[in-house]
Amino acid sequence: MTIAAYDAIADWYEDYVTTTAVEYSDRVRALVAKLLGSGSGRCLDLCCGTGAHVAELRRLGWTPVGADLSAGQLRHARDRLPVVRADATALPLRDATFPAGVCLLAHTDMPDYPAAIAEAARVLAPGGRLVHLGVHPCYVGGFADRSESGRVVVDGGYAVRERTFRSWNSTGVRARVGAWHLPLADLLNAVTAAGLVPTRVEESGPGPLPDIFALQAVKPT
Repeated sequence: MTIAAYDAIADWYEDYVTTTAVEYSDRVRALVAKLLGSGSGRCLDLCCGTGAHVAELRRLGWTPVGADLSAGQLRHARDRLPVVRADATALPLRDATFPAGVCLLAHTDMPDYPAAIAEAARVLAPGGRLVHLGVHPCYVGGFADRSESGRVVVDGGYAVRERTFRSWNSTGVRARVGAWHLPLADLLNAVTAAGLVPTRVEESGPGPLPDIFALQAVKPT
């Protein structure tokens, strides 16, 4: 099994998402509410981490079930939802059994996100909704300097897909665990290659430039 980078920082991350990053987390949940919407039945929380956004899924009426590779993160998540420790590209879940799924702030943590999206599509029931939400592929990454408020400077690193620890913020998550970059076209193509149909796209930011990219996709009936 692949080693989970978050094991070493699980306790730090649990505190970070509930204190330092609370405004960011609130924007994440608002987008989840808009794109996932209310419903009933099981909702797969793919790469659930500590389960930081589970309360929002339950508020919307869903019954969340989490999957994550990091045993350290799951120590926190187990108090919030039923979980399974698994690689996102090989889920021990049956085909077409989830009416909904979310993958939140996780695509840069995996070397093969297209394979993870294909797995999410496999377990999604026909007509089911999947919400992807992550850092904006065009404006957040080792190639993007966001140190100046209201301005993003992007360099040629946008085309680099390998893992990097390069970051303008030396105290943030990416400086600790690194990130795999997925250009916007690759991300969208991964969704359609999995057989899902994108139906809505949203962007969010603390100012005029977005730092979050989110989409809703549906599995055809």
